[in-house]
Amino acid sequence: MSKTTTTLNIPAPARSESPRQAQWKEARSVFPIYLALAKQLEFEIPFTQAKRNLPEKPDLETFSLVHEWLDSMDLRVQVHQLRHLLQMTTLNASETGLRGLIQRHLRKPKKSNVDRDKIDFLLVQYFALCAPAKIYHKQIEPVDVAHVMQPVLGDVDPDPLAWCAPLEQMIEALRTFRSLREILKTDFILQGRKVKETAGGMFYDPAALVAFIRFNFLLRRTLIELMHADLIAIRAGLGQLQASGARIIDCHHLGLSGTEPLSKISSIADEWKQPFQKEYTERSVSQAFDKLLGLRTDVELALEKAIGKAGDPAPLQPAGKPAKPASTSKKSAAPPPSPSANGKAKERPAAPAPAAADPDSSVVLDFENCMEQIWEQLIATPPSRGRSMTTVKIGGARILMSSWEVTAFVSEDGPSAEDLRRAVVARVLVTAAMESAKETGNATSLDRAMNMARVEVTRLQERVDVAKQAKDTEAAVNLGISTKRLLSALDEAEKL
Repeated sequence: MSKTTTTLNIPAPARSESPRQAQWKEARSVFPIYLALAKQLEFEIPFTQAKRNLPEKPDLETFSLVHEWLDSMDLRVQVHQLRHLLQMTTLNASETGLRGLIQRHLRKPKKSNVDRDKIDFLLVQYFALCAPAKIYHKQIEPVDVAHVMQPVLGDVDPDPLAWCAPLEQMIEALRTFRSLREILKTDFILQGRKVKETAGGMFYDPAALVAFIRFNFLLRRTLIELMHADLIAIRAGLGQLQASGARIIDCHHLGLSGTEPLSKISSIADEWKQPFQKEYTERSVSQAFDKLLGLRTDVELALEKAIGKAGDPAPLQPAGKPAKPASTSKKSAAPPPSPSANGKAKERPAAPAPAAADPDSSVVLDFENCMEQIWEQLIATPPSRGRSMTTVKIGGARILMSSWEVTAFVSEDGPSAEDLRRAVVARVLVTAAMESAKETGNATSLDRAMNMARVEVTRLQERVDVAKQAKDTEAAVNLGISTKRLLSALDEAEKL
């Protein structure tokens, strides 16, 4: 049944605080954000430098002046300006500031459409900041959102409202998309805005706010995941073009000339920004993603021409099973380095030691050999054009690797790439041991692999949290998905 009234159960101030004290405490929490906005937008600030550090107990004149200025700023600042500031500075990491900003807008007796859009954006920012890592990458449910948002919205019944059904239907559809091109054929951003605009005052129903937070977060997360997959494909293609000796590229689909320097296009790909920092509408986001897809088309067409000129490639040799080393001191020979995204030869990433400290040296060898075999197969058989998933075979296990996992092995270095490699190796070891246990009935190696993987999961979840706190959304999303796949492998193994 749809609701026509709204009841916001915003947490009340502590009993020891008077209403005036609570208002001042909130004003102090948001004041740094408004100061930063004024500087960014070059608005006049009616406070000297000495008076910008607000006192705990103000006099009446200071109290009135600060609130009057905050009110005037609310009328002048647009939602995309607020979005840009919070997404580009550490102010976004202040739970107190975000909460104060949201509650300040929610308490307004009369809210404009601009106020509504600010609230809509700020609520999602708060959820992204405060959601624990363990739920950050799962298929988030209304109860998860209600729990995280309790400090802002109070206790909320997460049961969905009938008039929010279109949001739920779109969330279900999000699970089916496998490419940015697919999702851009929909009008999800426009549909979500229509639901919001037709809601009127019902938008502020706590259960409705929970529904919109969930929809907006999952839509944004899906767009980022798919965008990142396209960027990885583009950068890999540009690396292949550079390795083939190409110097220029036809970029008509991107909207540039037919003779663009490859170095310029590589810089564009490397510096690509998420299209959520300017005025955020369905049109602006679609235009930005259309350009990204246009760039991918240009790169793929250039690759086709380069391959055609070079002739048919030599037959690929399948990766065989390397012999198991006799001792820990004996290392297998490494194949030649692969070209990285910038065209330079990239050495194979060093195989990390296993996460669990186990005195049995065979565990170390298992981990290193697994890393070696994955890397050899990826180098021997590069992913084909347009493929978002790549299969590797280790023992009796066939493992699907996402594009960002492949990139972590063949062309990226750094903590995030190492974390992804570890997540993949742990998943392979559990899956291979599980297949062996099914065939032989001996679960000794499976128990060892599962113990190692459980320790690895704990470490990886901590790394996801670190990436999230650092606002490295791409690393957090990708590592979170890879960790979730490792957990799924563990769940399946535990059923044996």
